[in-house]
Amino acid sequence: MQVFRMFSETKMVPVFYHHDAETAKEVLKACYKGGVRTFEFTNRGEFAHEVFGELAKFAVRECPDMILGVGSVVDPATASLYLQSGANFVVGPLFNPEVAKVCNRRCVPYIPGCGTVSEVGFAQEAGCDICKIFPGDVLGPNFVKGLKAPMPWSMLMVTGGVKPEDSNLREWFNAGVTCVGMGSNLFPKEAIAEKNWEEITRMCKKVFEIIIKL
Repeated sequence: MQVFRMFSETKMVPVFYHHDAETAKEVLKACYKGGVRTFEFTNRGEFAHEVFGELAKFAVRECPDMILGVGSVVDPATASLYLQSGANFVVGPLFNPEVAKVCNRRCVPYIPGCGTVSEVGFAQEAGCDICKIFPGDVLGPNFVKGLKAPMPWSMLMVTGGVKPEDSNLREWFNAGVTCVGMGSNLFPKEAIAEKNWEEITRMCKKVFEIIIKL
């Protein structure tokens, strides 16, 4: 419930991956300074779970109010691995009922990727309180609006095509999303390469300033 509440309150979840643990820690801390309280580290590279393990321990020490989760999980074995490493929520690009079972046993939220109304319905039946609309840039705000009409109880997070811009964020929230996941648009390559962590903090603050006004 704490995870769901934080998703609803902050309305933005950074989505990030880096193979270097120290870089990941700096980005996490920069986001924390910018007001972020839910953070998704994606399972994309080799030994990503080892980086996540270090990140989870760092978060406990340096970012005590941060809720750290894992993304890009497609199978139950991977979900279990990250749960053992301290993941507070699990996100996937697709819906896998077996992942839902693993997460439900541990009372950890599973946020599956869904691309149809039926997928959202099946995910809700499996206990997924929040569903991820993915890929957002393909489906668009009208998909969210159309889904919410007959299923207004749906809590939706959109990832893909979300930008730190007033017009873009306004479209998504007006359509009815609960929160947005933001990846590369929140983390400019130049800022990461130059270790300009202040820019990451600034970007996060900018997004929250826009969201508050919506």
